[in-house]
Amino acid sequence: MTPQSLFYIIIAIIIIDFIVDKILDALNARHFNDPIPGELADVYDSTEYEKSQRYKKERFRFGLLTSTFSVLLTLGFIIFDGFALVDQFARSFSDNSILVALIFFGVIMLGSDILMTPFSWYSTFVIEEKYGFNKTTKKTFLLDKLKGLAMTAIMGGGILALIVWFYQVAGDNFWWYAWILIAIFSVFMNMFYAKLIVPLFNKQTPLEEGSLRAKIEDYAKSVGFKLDNIFVIDGSKRSTKANAYFSGFGSEKRITLYDTLVNDLEEEEIVAVLAHEVGHYKKNHIIVNLVVSILTTGFTLWLLSLFVSNPILSEALGVATPGFHIGLVAFGILYSPISEITGLIMNYISRKFEYQADNYAKHTYNAESLVSSLKKLSRNTLSNLTPHKAYIFVHYSHPSLLQRYRNLMGRN
Repeated sequence: MTPQSLFYIIIAIIIIDFIVDKILDALNARHFNDPIPGELADVYDSTEYEKSQRYKKERFRFGLLTSTFSVLLTLGFIIFDGFALVDQFARSFSDNSILVALIFFGVIMLGSDILMTPFSWYSTFVIEEKYGFNKTTKKTFLLDKLKGLAMTAIMGGGILALIVWFYQVAGDNFWWYAWILIAIFSVFMNMFYAKLIVPLFNKQTPLEEGSLRAKIEDYAKSVGFKLDNIFVIDGSKRSTKANAYFSGFGSEKRITLYDTLVNDLEEEEIVAVLAHEVGHYKKNHIIVNLVVSILTTGFTLWLLSLFVSNPILSEALGVATPGFHIGLVAFGILYSPISEITGLIMNYISRKFEYQADNYAKHTYNAESLVSSLKKLSRNTLSNLTPHKAYIFVHYSHPSLLQRYRNLMGRN
């Protein structure tokens, strides 16, 4: 295969991926005006439903604009030898492969972030503000940006530097060392993310003593789930949208509730949500997801090792001097169809896990409270109650509200 042929394949992959994604978005949008299923008729009143329709349509149009700009930017960057220019810029500072890779990706990620920030700003301070969701101040928005960039530079840059070093030392066998490194990092982050990373962005406080904590502890005791760490996070600092999540395992396991969740739901509903999260732990979903993620990473790195040293990858992107960083970019684009397939599989597994966690909550607590909580959370986020089945299949990591309702109430 010639570099020119590979160049056209790369362009085709980007365009086809964009077209397929936009077709799915359009199919989903065509169902925005579908009548609400009878089981969900109590989620919205007429005024709220009209508001949800406006919100969905505005987000659809904005998503179309954002993704079109992004894909045109990517195509323009490739066609007009943007990678070659950045590569030359990086090599003007050093001949060291590690430094070249760090400068190369640093420039691309910083440039991309700067170009996409106006879209993020508009989404937060115009669309989310208009519909009453945004609680983020401009100061918080900018600080989040700076903290995110710093974390990417430190952690992402550190991992990248080590992988390039492994490649220099071990050649095509670098993937073994990179796999071990990323596996250790993944386990570490799963264990300590809530302790080390979350405090950089949010304040976490132990759930205070009272009837809610007592009900949670009573439920945990009834199912043999040792739970000492229950935290409330100040999610209202950025948005009115609510969430709850489980993190860590062993002595580091903890359940985190958004303060918006605590404020929006009744205590029975909150316990039902936590019963669902406990279900994930009891069914070993966290461990399974972690293992599958590590195995997928290993497969990707092995595949990368087969191609990254081939100069045709660099030449296809207009770069005369082969380099690990250029090979990595080209491989990332070529790998995207495989990534789409693995993503479909992971979403399918995730939806199955959600059903299992719902069933666990139904059998150990009660279905009605979980259904009530799901309906409230959907109403408070103006969720789409009539998504297209193909859109669910491709993009949803959770079943739709209607699917979860029918499963919980035994109406499948």
